[in-house]
Amino acid sequence: MKRYFLFFALISISLSLCAQDIELANEYFKQGEFEKAKEIYGRLARDKNSVGLIHSNYLQTLYKLKDWGEAEKFLKRQIKANEQFLTYRADYALMLEMTGRVDDSQKELNSLIDLAARNEGTVYEIQDFLFKNNKAEQVIQLLKKARELARDDNKYAIFFARAYLYNGQKEPMIDEMLKYGLNEGNSVYVKATFQDNLKTEAEVELLEKALYSKVQKFPNEQYYLDMLIWHLVQQKEFYKAFVQTRALDRRLKQEGQKVFELAQMALINKDFKNAILMYEYVMKEYPQGQFYPYARRNAIFCKEEVIKTTYPVDLLQIRGLIKDYNNLFTDLGRNQKTMEAMRNTAQLYAFYLNEKDTAIAVLEKAISIAGNDIVFRDKCKLDLGDIYILKNEPWEATLLYSQVEKSQKEDFLGQEAKLKNAKLHYYNGLFDLSKEVLDILKKATTREIANDAMQLSLLIQDNTGLDSTEAAMKEYAAIDLLLFQNKNQEALAALESAFQKYKSHSLADEILWLRANTYLKTNQPNKALDDLEFLRKNYNYDILADDALYLEAKIYQENLGQKDKAMELYREILQNFPGSIYSADARRRFRILRGDAIN
Repeated sequence: MKRYFLFFALISISLSLCAQDIELANEYFKQGEFEKAKEIYGRLARDKNSVGLIHSNYLQTLYKLKDWGEAEKFLKRQIKANEQFLTYRADYALMLEMTGRVDDSQKELNSLIDLAARNEGTVYEIQDFLFKNNKAEQVIQLLKKARELARDDNKYAIFFARAYLYNGQKEPMIDEMLKYGLNEGNSVYVKATFQDNLKTEAEVELLEKALYSKVQKFPNEQYYLDMLIWHLVQQKEFYKAFVQTRALDRRLKQEGQKVFELAQMALINKDFKNAILMYEYVMKEYPQGQFYPYARRNAIFCKEEVIKTTYPVDLLQIRGLIKDYNNLFTDLGRNQKTMEAMRNTAQLYAFYLNEKDTAIAVLEKAISIAGNDIVFRDKCKLDLGDIYILKNEPWEATLLYSQVEKSQKEDFLGQEAKLKNAKLHYYNGLFDLSKEVLDILKKATTREIANDAMQLSLLIQDNTGLDSTEAAMKEYAAIDLLLFQNKNQEALAALESAFQKYKSHSLADEILWLRANTYLKTNQPNKALDDLEFLRKNYNYDILADDALYLEAKIYQENLGQKDKAMELYREILQNFPGSIYSADARRRFRILRGDAIN
C-alpha cells in the first residue's frame, strides 16, 4: 500500500510541475519572449503526456524564431508517434509551404486529402484546419474527394457552400445551399444565407435561374418549388409566384389556400392587379370553399384600389364598384363576413361621390352588425371621424378619434387614432401640440404608424420656428387638408400661390412634391414631371431626391409609355440610391421593361 501511495504521489507531483511549466511557457509566449518559451516548450515536447498540450504554441514559437530545422524535426516526430492525427501532417504541409518548398507542400497536401477523405470525422477536422489557414481551394478538393467516396451527391453540402462563398463563387454556392436545404429544417438557414449574400442583380438572377432549373429537373420535389415561390415573393414578382403556386395548388389539392395567402401578400405590397388574378382563381376553382367570400370581397377591394389610383378617378367606375359591393351583399348578406366591404362602400360614398350622409348611414349599419366586435366598431369610428373632417366638423372628428384612443390604447388602432388626432392638430395649425403626439408615436410598435409620425414630425420640426407667424407652414397644412378632402383644384391653386411666395423657404421642395402628386391625380403627368425634375435639379440636397426619381420613372412607364426613359431612371435609382426603399420595386420594374418577366 505504501508503495502504491508513493507512486501516485510522485505522479501527482510530476503533473503539478508539468502544469506549472506549461503555464510559465505560455506566459512567455503571450509576452513575446519566444527564446524563453522555446526552452521550456522544447523540454516539454519530449514528454508524450504534455506534448499535445503545447503543440500549437511550440510550433508558433519556432516559426517566430524562424527555427525551421527544429520545427521540421518536431513535426516529423509527432507524425511518426501519432499516425492517426492528420492535423500534424497538415501542419507539416503548411510548414513546407512557408519555407518555400511549394511542390513538396502540394504533394503532402494531396496525400493528406486522400487520407482525410476516407473518414467523415477526418473530413470535418481537416476542412476546418484548411479553412483556418485560408486554403479554401484545398477544402473544395477534399470535399469533392470525400463526396466521391461517399457516393452521395448531396453530402457535405454546407461545407461546399461555405468554401465556394469564401472563394466568391456564387453560382456553385447557390447549388450547394439548395442541396443543404433538402434536409428538413434547414430551409430557414438557406433563405437567410441567400438574403445576406446575394445582393447584386446578377446574383439574384443566378438564384432564380438555379431554382427554375431545379424545379424542372426535380418536378416532384416540393422543396425546390417552395424555394422558387419564396424567392419570387422576395423580388415582388407576384405573377411568376402565382404561376408556380397555382401549379402546386392543383397538384396537391390545397383548395386555394396557398394562392389566397399569396394574394394577400400581393395586396399588402400593393400589387393589386396580380392580387385580383389570384382571388379570381380562388373564386372560380373553389366557389364553395372557405376562402370564397374573402376572395370575392378582396377582389373588389383590389379593383377599388386600381380605380382610385388611376387618375383622374372615373366616378362611373366608382359607382360600378358600389354596385359590385351591393351584389356581394345580395349574394352573401350583410354580416360579419362582409362588414369590411360595408366600410369600403362607405368610404367610396364619402370620399368620391360626396354622399357623406349615405356613408354615415352605411357605417352605422355596419356597427350594428358587428355586435360585440369592438375592434371593428372602432375602425368604423375612425372612418366616421374622417367623414366629419370632410364635413368640416373637426370637433366631432376629434371626439371619435379620442374614443378609439381610449378604447384601444394598447393596440394598433389606438395608435392610429392618436395619429389621426395629431394630423387634425396639424391641419388646424396647432404644430406644437401635433408634434408632441407625433414624437410619442415615433416609438410605435407598428412600422407604418412610426414612419408616418416621424415624417410629419420632421416636416413640422424643419419648417416651424423660422418666422414668428409660421405662415408658410400654416398654408402648407391647409393645403394638405384640402387634398385630404379631395378638393384637388383648390389645392393646386393654393400650391401655385404658396410656391411663388416660398421658393426660398425650407418648404419649397415639399410644395413641389405635393404639387407634382396632385398634378398626377388630376391627369396632368407632364406638369408633374416638370415639378419633379425641377425638384431634383434645384433641391437635390433634400431627402426627396429618390422619391422624385422613382415617381418620374413610374410616370414615363405608366402614363406616357416611354419605356426607354423609364428604364434609364430605374437604372439610375439602382446605381445612385442602392439603399432606397424603392430599389426592389425599381429592379422589378426594370426587369419587366427589359422583357425578363413573365407577362
